[in-house]
Amino acid sequence: MLNFALIGAAGYIAPRHLKAIKETGNNLVCALDPYDGIGILDSYFPQTDFFTEPERFDRHLDKLRRSGTHKIDYVSICSPNYLHDAHMRMALRNGAHAICEKPLVLNTWNLNNLQVIEQETGKRIFTVLQLRLHPVIQQLKKQIEAGPKDKVYEVELTYITSRGKWYFISWKGNQQKSGGVATNIGIHFFDMLGWIFGDFKGVEQETNLPGKAGGKLYFEKANVRWFLSVDENDLPVEAVVNQKRTYRKINIEGEELEFSEGFTDLHTASYRAILNGEGFGIDDARISIEIVSKLRNI
Repeated sequence: MLNFALIGAAGYIAPRHLKAIKETGNNLVCALDPYDGIGILDSYFPQTDFFTEPERFDRHLDKLRRSGTHKIDYVSICSPNYLHDAHMRMALRNGAHAICEKPLVLNTWNLNNLQVIEQETGKRIFTVLQLRLHPVIQQLKKQIEAGPKDKVYEVELTYITSRGKWYFISWKGNQQKSGGVATNIGIHFFDMLGWIFGDFKGVEQETNLPGKAGGKLYFEKANVRWFLSVDENDLPVEAVVNQKRTYRKINIEGEELEFSEGFTDLHTASYRAILNGEGFGIDDARISIEIVSKLRNI
């Protein structure tokens, strides 16, 4: 049984990490979040030490490391995007590996600095690139690899996930903190596209608004027209009729890729891969971070 700490325990994505820690047979020793409405812990790890101040949490990690009792092996990071860099450094500095939600960082130059810290501490930074573990996406990758070597595919990506007014008041609506809508809701799709279609060649942005973005992406083996939105008014008629608030569509050469199911256990699968020495690290995240960083600087 390994010892985990969790940063951002009250956040939207935290329950998936709590579930993954539990289902891989490990223990959550301590957790941090400035918001103290954290009853979700009772469903998973009621004995977890909880902190609302990062200074006291950092001190606790240090005390555990020095005492050797319940020393933290992994720190799971579910905090706002702009804090990921600092929280990964905190984890490694305290002798733990980091498992961080996407994006690892907002800009590519930070990745090189984190790799230096990996070398200094001997600890690793892992990220959750769960779409790479989706069976439909894995099958698509195999099909592309088995196809014509010189073919460049025409791809269309549409992802609309409706958000209320709260979104623009929260850190997610602040580009300096979230990286903007393309970073916040698009980065896992950009990672998937790079993983399947090869080297990133360039990006164009045709729509750039607080709640939506779109344009073209160019990879070694694909030209991608993409559109991302958190505005429910962008939902197609079929989604509205079926009372769906989320719509995702990937069309490849006129054929739609259906992968609306199968997302439930991908975080647990990601944890199992990491604990088996097969997790995704800094270099795996580099292409998607390069894409979103360039989008913010067009």
